Amino acid sequence: MADPRLVKLIVKNFRCIGSEAVQIDLDDIVVLVGPNNAGKSSLLRAYELVMSEGSKAADIKLEDFPNNKIDPDNLPEIELHTIVYEVGIGEMWVNKNEKGELLVRERWTWRGTGKPDRRGWDVHKGGWHATKAPFGPPNIANSRRPEPHKVDAFSKPEDQADAIKKLLLAAIQEKVNLMRTAEEKNQYHAMVDSILNVQLDIITQTRGQIDTANKELTNLIGMVFPNYHVNFDAQPESNPAADIFKWNSELLMGPVDGFMSTVDRQGSGARRTLLWTALKYISETNRIDKGNEVQLRPHILLIDEPEICLHPNAIREACKVLYDLPSSGRWQVMVTTHSPIFIDFSRNNTTIVRVERNNKGDVEGTTIFRPDKVKLDGDDKVNLKLLNICDPYVAEFLFGGKVIVVEGDTEYTAFNYVRSLYPDEYRDVHIIRARGKATIVSLVKILNHFGASYSVLHDSDTPLTKKKDKKNPAWGNNPNILKSVNARPDGVRVRLLASLPNFEEAYFDMEVSKEKPYNAITTLKEDSAKLETVKMLLDALLDHENPLPSRCSEWKDLSELELEVNAILQ
Repeated sequence: MADPRLVKLIVKNFRCIGSEAVQIDLDDIVVLVGPNNAGKSSLLRAYELVMSEGSKAADIKLEDFPNNKIDPDNLPEIELHTIVYEVGIGEMWVNKNEKGELLVRERWTWRGTGKPDRRGWDVHKGGWHATKAPFGPPNIANSRRPEPHKVDAFSKPEDQADAIKKLLLAAIQEKVNLMRTAEEKNQYHAMVDSILNVQLDIITQTRGQIDTANKELTNLIGMVFPNYHVNFDAQPESNPAADIFKWNSELLMGPVDGFMSTVDRQGSGARRTLLWTALKYISETNRIDKGNEVQLRPHILLIDEPEICLHPNAIREACKVLYDLPSSGRWQVMVTTHSPIFIDFSRNNTTIVRVERNNKGDVEGTTIFRPDKVKLDGDDKVNLKLLNICDPYVAEFLFGGKVIVVEGDTEYTAFNYVRSLYPDEYRDVHIIRARGKATIVSLVKILNHFGASYSVLHDSDTPLTKKKDKKNPAWGNNPNILKSVNARPDGVRVRLLASLPNFEEAYFDMEVSKEKPYNAITTLKEDSAKLETVKMLLDALLDHENPLPSRCSEWKDLSELELEVNAILQ
């Protein structure tokens, strides 16, 4: 049985998104990157909007139409493709994808302000049905799709508190749902006659869950706010006849032996950190039981700029929580971010989409990274994971700009020093420090998939070790770099340069084994000629037509590179 999930979101003529549809293929994790005001938040809002059908929250206003005008030829449309687990939907709505999963397509159209028209894709006729949609009325249809949990960048304090309580209550509600198994159906049906007794039974069974949640939340929040604790209490509705499974809840937070206040009275950082602790608790404790016959409703977290208001120590933890959340089997995550820390190339479940405006001003969504298409091997994933630990900003190039990959710290430091002297000349340049030749290969695979031109600078090294008695392992990585560069897609321009035999000897006329970055800065400060040489090299990496400094090779054949290195060594 396939896990129900959202697999595609298509939006057009909504807010800043025009008639060119923005299409998002969804994975467990979808990261939306791009400049400000490019439409990222509008995509999050689009899913929340259609999931609100049947309530006033699904009504759109004039400002939701492009240019605040209703154009009958360009009406707002949002389309969802959902994998479902139930067969009894109606054959006319269900199509099987290449994996044999059951796929349903729906489209919402707003012909004016107010409520939308929802239609389904009729697989028998091969088109949108004129009057009908799958799943039935909105309240039933919403239950067949992942439940959205949206966290805005600048939500009101009380809204953030409600979002946290909703997440925790969802976890407890799933425990209640699991009571409705075959073994307990008699008890479930008997509720009509003994509602109060059943509610007391639920309290008993969930009390341990709530106490455990409080303990875990306190431990997690204490990592960021020492000596703070959390008290979350949930009780069934006092009027059981109104709703058997409706809950009242209270969420308090404060220092040990100090004043406990509601979450909406906490600072922004505390509220958002508490959100992460709730998510972490859910992801680690509410794993789905594949052997249980109860199919729990999946969730999708829609979160806007999670880095806002978080302490630096909490940002990495936040990233880990996001990536671990889908491991429970019931969660998907769609996140917008301006922070490269929230991108982890070593994961298998992440799609990165760049949302930006083209030359005509239209919003475009371009999938720039999918793990299944990059084809990273085990060594690549290890390399990237280690690099991500050393440099959490390594993914910054995905946000745009000219990209240069360098091998080590010395050239990275030298180029950044040049940039600091000429800031206007080197704007929008991203220098990626690979910290080794093997990692260059892994990064080039991603850049090739990224589809933008780039440059690579590495040390050629020497074919033999210093004693010349055996082959140099560093030289053996050169063919791998060349192979990965040559695998670039058509139309992608790459400049591959090698320093002969290394950066320090080639441009500083010295061999330094210690404190290389510091020596590089000192040399550039004191020697204007060497500064000009390094600047010339940087210019050549940015503009592929610019000339190269001496002892720098633009190589395309290993034997030619070997001849150049040997000529230098003689």
